[in-house]
Amino acid sequence: MIRPTEGGQPALTLGKPPREICIVMLSAIGDAVHVLPVANALKRQWPDSRITWVIQPVPHLMVKDHPAIDDFIVFRRRRGWSAWRGFQEIMESFRGRRFDLLLGLQVYFKAGLITALAPARVKLGFDRVRARDAQWLFTTDRIPSRGQRHVQDQYFEFLDHLGIDPEPVQWRMEFTEAERREQSAFFHELGRPACAVVVGTSKLEKNWHAEGYARVLEEVEAKHGLRPVIVGGPSEVERRIAAEVEKLTSATVVDALGDDLRKLMWIVDGSALLISPDTGPLHISHALGTPVVGLFGYTNPKRSGPYRAYRDLVVDGYAEYPGEEYPIMPDYRDGMKRIEVDDVLEKVDRAIEVYVGNDER
Repeated sequence: MIRPTEGGQPALTLGKPPREICIVMLSAIGDAVHVLPVANALKRQWPDSRITWVIQPVPHLMVKDHPAIDDFIVFRRRRGWSAWRGFQEIMESFRGRRFDLLLGLQVYFKAGLITALAPARVKLGFDRVRARDAQWLFTTDRIPSRGQRHVQDQYFEFLDHLGIDPEPVQWRMEFTEAERREQSAFFHELGRPACAVVVGTSKLEKNWHAEGYARVLEEVEAKHGLRPVIVGGPSEVERRIAAEVEKLTSATVVDALGDDLRKLMWIVDGSALLISPDTGPLHISHALGTPVVGLFGYTNPKRSGPYRAYRDLVVDGYAEYPGEEYPIMPDYRDGMKRIEVDDVLEKVDRAIEVYVGNDER
């Protein structure tokens, strides 16, 4: 059912349901998670429409079998003079295609350039205020300016502009039978419920300190009986912090770092709890329904924290003092140092009491 857009404004008129839809969101696992409810709503509204997603290789691994997406065009980013080859490959992938509607959900220049290259009748993007790198130049239509909101709500503005209801908000992350068997074997060998933990991100300012994680994981194991499992990628930063945590803690930690994103997903899915700074696994956890204690100090949790659920589990170092009523804004702060061990343990206790309970995962 088409509904009027927010504020009574007329929806963007396409004339008839689009046969071909293109979504441009290249990178950032967390942002890719936020795309899924948009894709699901588009498919509910227009079940016969074919949805193609232009995406980079790593997030593609996460969503490659998603039921709402019919096709992917994988953009392989290159550096230096070879960067143009990636755009040449994109142009080849577009050859013979014609999209009725393109959603430009990413506002950086490379995404804008792909939007410009895409053969689409309508290219819908952000308003000039929020579009970075002059992304608005590459679109034919723009959503109205409504100021800063949660990232998920900003993506929903595209649906609103089209007259599509995002409710029910669904992510629909699914696993194959083979992955379920691997998951079952992993947790059977673990022998007890798990607490997954992310100790490092590519953005150093988002990272908490190893001493804090060491103390928290001791309490997670001793008080709550959960086996700490460190998850994440294979980067040098993550491996260094993980090694330091293992050296400093008396907890029995399982190191599950690696370059298998699907494995990370099913570990998070099967865990009782995740502890994580603002990075991709935090949003994966939320989408899978695994309670997540989020550590925020660099980014604004009102803008990029877990959407709707588990907001009460956010450890807010972004606030410069307890109870600060800061607005939703994209500004960065140096707040991870304000997070104390007791702050995290308080949220872990609440997660166990309110969300985990007798969960047998």
